[in-house]
Amino acid sequence: MRRIRDLSPLLGPVHPEQRDDSVQRQKVLRLRGHSVAWVPPLVLLIAIGLADWNTSGEFRIITWIVVVPGIAAAICGVWTTAVFACLAVVTYAEVDASWEHQYQTGLPDFILVSVGGVLAILACAVRVRGERRMLHMMDVAETTRRTVLRPMPQGWGGLDHAAVYLAADSEARVGGDFYDIQPGPSGTRLLLGDVQGKGLGAVESAAALLGTFREAAYHEPLLRTVADRLEVRMLRHVGYRTAVGRDDHDRFATAVLVGFPDVARDTVEFVNFGHEPPLVVAPDGVRTLPPGHGLPLGLSELTSEQPLVLTAVLVPGETLLLVTDGVTEARDADGAFFPLLDRVTHALTEDPRTVEPQHLVELVRDGTLQHCGGRLADDTTIFAVRRRGDPRPVVSPNVVPEGTGGGTTQP
Repeated sequence: MRRIRDLSPLLGPVHPEQRDDSVQRQKVLRLRGHSVAWVPPLVLLIAIGLADWNTSGEFRIITWIVVVPGIAAAICGVWTTAVFACLAVVTYAEVDASWEHQYQTGLPDFILVSVGGVLAILACAVRVRGERRMLHMMDVAETTRRTVLRPMPQGWGGLDHAAVYLAADSEARVGGDFYDIQPGPSGTRLLLGDVQGKGLGAVESAAALLGTFREAAYHEPLLRTVADRLEVRMLRHVGYRTAVGRDDHDRFATAVLVGFPDVARDTVEFVNFGHEPPLVVAPDGVRTLPPGHGLPLGLSELTSEQPLVLTAVLVPGETLLLVTDGVTEARDADGAFFPLLDRVTHALTEDPRTVEPQHLVELVRDGTLQHCGGRLADDTTIFAVRRRGDPRPVVSPNVVPEGTGGGTTQP
């Protein structure tokens, strides 16, 4: 496990044309936005030349100038390294020629400095090429992350929302956790889930489910139909991956599908696919929504029963908190799990502003990281949403919902 990096800020994509030098971002030595990486090798060049000039003939250090282009190769660009390689050769020749013949280091050291400069230029070219390749891969990973965890404007779908994604791998940009909000003619739908496993296979599964959700959540009037299409999509995806030789025959995903219907603004519909039940955080307390006892997506063949479409009360001012198992399975040094319900309840009694989505997400994020000492065993997503006070405009006046999604009603 590696230390966590918070990836919640949704940054814009980085395009090659937006930077003059693709390695510019990798330069550590910068002052007021300008690179000063050339300063250390220049100072070293001058220091070696002056030191050799002011020492006795029995102690010559001008040959040390061979390290100057080597230092430049580690922190500067190719052309800058080439300049320092030339300066090293010229400085060596001038300083060495100023000594009497018996004290001169001569041709062997001149060859050493020259060859050292050429090798430094080659090494720098290899380093720069590797950095450019790495930056290209970072751009690809950033595009993938924005596909799975797309940025959502405030008030999207008539919901106030806040989200944080914590990667268990400090080098990862995206994992198997996914979430999205999709407004539509029948109301706003929300999906949060966690694909079993890690790596690109989990990312592909998450992208497949999100693609289906974004279409079905908009077009389908019944939440039950959206849930069915997600299950079918997961089975199709697993079947395809298995057919092409990928070991995905046991891939599944836990998820929570939530509907905010326009016709009943004080209720929510939800389907739980084997996921951690959401919490309803209200000014007067915290309660857990019914689990629903549905199987994870991709495992419908194990039972003939379908997951229930449940209904719960969610009045204005109450916030729905959804998390992945990176929160609930976070352990401290003694192996104890993070007490999510108790932590939120305690914070709510101390500060009523905890009910606000942004405050709630920050509370759970900080509490989780503090509980596990800054290390998580799994990717973690924390998502909080609540209805806005003003009614949300209908997305498409030409489409009239046929129903509001049936199922079992829970108080």
